Amino acid sequence: MKVVVTGSLGNISKPLTKELVQKEHSVTVISRKAERKNEIEALGARAAIGSMKDSVFLAEAFKGADIVYTMIATDLSSYFDKNMNLLEETKSIASNYKQAIQESGVKRIIHLSSVGGHTNTGHGILEFHYNVENILKQLPKDVSIKFMRPVGFYHNMLQFIQSIQTQGSIVSNYGGDEKEPWVSPLDIAEVIAEEMERPFEGRTIRYIASDEVSPEEATKILGEAIGKPDLKRIIISDEQALDGMISLGMNPEIAKGLIEMNVSIRSKTVYEDYYRNHPIMGKVKLKDFAKDFAAVYHKSE
Repeated sequence: MKVVVTGSLGNISKPLTKELVQKEHSVTVISRKAERKNEIEALGARAAIGSMKDSVFLAEAFKGADIVYTMIATDLSSYFDKNMNLLEETKSIASNYKQAIQESGVKRIIHLSSVGGHTNTGHGILEFHYNVENILKQLPKDVSIKFMRPVGFYHNMLQFIQSIQTQGSIVSNYGGDEKEPWVSPLDIAEVIAEEMERPFEGRTIRYIASDEVSPEEATKILGEAIGKPDLKRIIISDEQALDGMISLGMNPEIAKGLIEMNVSIRSKTVYEDYYRNHPIMGKVKLKDFAKDFAAVYHKSE
């Protein structure tokens, strides 16, 4: 098959590209960075250098593809851009995808969405995934779309390293003993590759998760991995967490959206549709990721 992969060589797109090439598919990887070209080609894929904001470029890159994998790649540094309107920016990218898909004639799409993508209320920053899904749903009915909804990525836990090193604890606005799901990008890539070889029909949704652990269990696993078996989690108020983000220079609206997301995680409302459509767990467990966490932690000491 001819497959187009967006997301450059990110945490999901790189292992996905590797797997697709190994299965002898013809893969084109879209990246906005020209310096990625050699690395993409070294994997056995073709590089298409351009921007998600350029629908003409996207349409040309998509042309002739059997399947296109789309995602909204948000650079975390943009969260500190005071002029960034995340909802409008992601809507614009989704509209570019929609236009490019129509113009290219591609009929099979796999889109990386997120848990929380089932609603536009109550989950803060995750609202943009709902918006993007609904823009893509405006495509003609003969375009089949599989929406992938992974849960929180393990590597989001890397943000805990700073507070562990400066305060000796994980600092968060939620905790407790109730289990919550996490996912490895490797498991996401495996599921996407698997879905590419399954029949496409209409609009479908699949949730993706690797493990389910409580915040307290996660604290213990990470603490043991870095040689701090007595590591504790300090719970701060939503207001304190928001003030901390803004004091670091984060866009206030984005910071507010992240806090609202954490509140929905804390209340478990963000997982309501996930539990109604509970997936089989992937291979990479939190204890596996903890080794990577420890490597990053010790490297930054």
